[in-house]
Amino acid sequence: MVITCLDLEGVLVPEIWIAFAEATGIEELKKTTRDEPDYDKLMKYRIDILKEHGLGLKEIQDVIATIDPMEGAKEFLDELRTMCQVIIISDTFTQFAAPLMKKLGYPTIFCNSLEVSESGEVTGFKMRVEKSKYTTVKALQSIGFETIASGDSYNDLGMIRASKAGFLFKSNDKIKAENPDLEAFETYEELMAAIKKAL
Repeated sequence: MVITCLDLEGVLVPEIWIAFAEATGIEELKKTTRDEPDYDKLMKYRIDILKEHGLGLKEIQDVIATIDPMEGAKEFLDELRTMCQVIIISDTFTQFAAPLMKKLGYPTIFCNSLEVSESGEVTGFKMRVEKSKYTTVKALQSIGFETIASGDSYNDLGMIRASKAGFLFKSNDKIKAENPDLEAFETYEELMAAIKKAL
């Protein structure tokens, strides 16, 4: 039994923080896991910027409401789910993911949660488990599943390398150059063909 594990942002939907940076004009919020491998450090940096600008969860959710999945993403997911189980494993947060999951046809997602004060200020975040993508793939394997994984960022490399087949998707040149042994794809058609072959 195979489970395909996919990243969310940059793979199925646009990067939420980049969309928010563009909506608010705050350039510093464009930094993502493609730029900063240390997720803890990245999130603390983001929370400090939100605080500095007096922005909270509501403002981010208002921007998320305007985001649509990437062209072809829902069709890709729908087809993939006819062939195997699919889990989206993301370092995003439940408070961000819900409207996007609706637009993707409610696939299963494992993600983290934000700590938010009564006033709506983002005060912190709670990771589901440490190295959540790698840890989740290893846990699935420990209960008898084989995994195929795909993502675009540094935080996806653990689950990609731990799986029986793993692919970079819509990644950047730096990550591709640092991981020349990993197949890298730009279109859902290419990724689908590679997954079918691995199944």
